[in-house]
Amino acid sequence: MRRWWRICLFALLLQACGSTAAPRLSYLPRGRRRRHLPPTQRPYSIAGKSYRPLASEQGFVQEGIASWYGGDFHGRLTASGEVYDMYAQTAAHKTLPMNTYVRVTNLRNKRRLVVRINDRGPFVKGRILDLSYAAARKLGMVEQGTAPVRLQALGRKVVSPDKKVTFVPLDFNRGNFTVQVGAFREKVNAERLVKRLAGRYPDSHWVVFDSGRGRFYRVRAGRYRRLRDARDACERLGAAGFPDAFIVAE
Repeated sequence: MRRWWRICLFALLLQACGSTAAPRLSYLPRGRRRRHLPPTQRPYSIAGKSYRPLASEQGFVQEGIASWYGGDFHGRLTASGEVYDMYAQTAAHKTLPMNTYVRVTNLRNKRRLVVRINDRGPFVKGRILDLSYAAARKLGMVEQGTAPVRLQALGRKVVSPDKKVTFVPLDFNRGNFTVQVGAFREKVNAERLVKRLAGRYPDSHWVVFDSGRGRFYRVRAGRYRRLRDARDACERLGAAGFPDAFIVAE
């Protein structure tokens, strides 16, 4: 099964990673707040159509036609920035959050399988899911190429120390967030800025980052459980002289 497209979304960079004729995915620029979302959660457009990723997978159920993609894209980058492995149990979906685990039921033969969303697509009209080769084989749909399926989103996979697997809600509106306001080569400068921020933004701190260019001390203001609160803090910091401040999920 040939797939039209392949998109590379790695860090904050976008580039087409399939054939040179593949449609190009691009963010929809609507205001400053959108920059605070993880790259894979930002609205995007492809082939003249716009898509808005869901903030949460909770309660998501969908029925429709699934297809699969294999060797032509094995080893290339997916929209999540991962390398596509046709032998892993993964899939592409237009709007579910990345790393959502989904139970897929082949409605033709009743086989079921859990896959992880790590890519965007399919963008063929009438199709709702693009499975890896391995997933399609286990569902018994490789030869047919497509199959009617039912999707049920499970959430994020958690493995306990005793190897017990559970799924928890994956919600981009809640988590552990902070706002990065600067990075310094000198530790003393980072400490000075943290002290300046601490009065208004409790839990301000610095973290060390080692890059190919050397060691940097990243200064971050506050800690927040809700994305909305982190956005508000980021807006205030921007107005207070930190225009390049951005939200980080810790």
